[in-house]
Amino acid sequence: MNDFLKATGETLLMVGASSFFSVLIGLPLGVLLVLTKPEGLLPRPALYRVLDVIINVLRSLPFIILMIVVFPLSRLLVGRATGTTATIVPLAIAAIPFVARIMEQSLLEVDSGVLDAGLACGAKVGQLVRTVLIPEALPALVNGVTITIINIIGNSAMAGAIGGGGLGDLAIRYGLYRRDSARLFIAVAITILIVQIVQFAGRAIENSLRRDLPVAPL
Repeated sequence: MNDFLKATGETLLMVGASSFFSVLIGLPLGVLLVLTKPEGLLPRPALYRVLDVIINVLRSLPFIILMIVVFPLSRLLVGRATGTTATIVPLAIAAIPFVARIMEQSLLEVDSGVLDAGLACGAKVGQLVRTVLIPEALPALVNGVTITIINIIGNSAMAGAIGGGGLGDLAIRYGLYRRDSARLFIAVAITILIVQIVQFAGRAIENSLRRDLPVAPL
């Protein structure tokens, strides 16, 4: 039982910390993508193309390969390349472009007419982002964060294959190497439970935000 409590705590630490850093960086990056599109409020086509390419390249890397590639960075930041704390680095790096793209798509759902009206009233771009763009897209943003966290949970389990710790490491050690099916199934069940809790909480918050949004006049 202690093994499962320890592994669950490690998984929650990896997922929580990497989710925080990925949203902290990915949301502003998503806003920047929306603003700098050729048809955006601050069109910078060259900057947008550079960001677009970087995000696509990072998203195309399988997580296991990315984790190995950033071993030196993990060692530089936390003093080691493997383990629970070290795994937060590649988890966040893998999630940042994913978050940025989801945030971009969520923000693009906001009616451009609302933004145009704000500009016509003399509002600055920064004001529009804070008071219109993000609040209007908030339910979709919450849904995107929920998807991101679930994706990170999957990657954290995969990280167990190369010393990442957590439930994935426990499942591999007991399920693959020791042929202990009972412990394997328990690890899988806990992982599924965490995913279901995240999904339920995310959906509840999203639905609450959608109910609070003002209804557009017909």
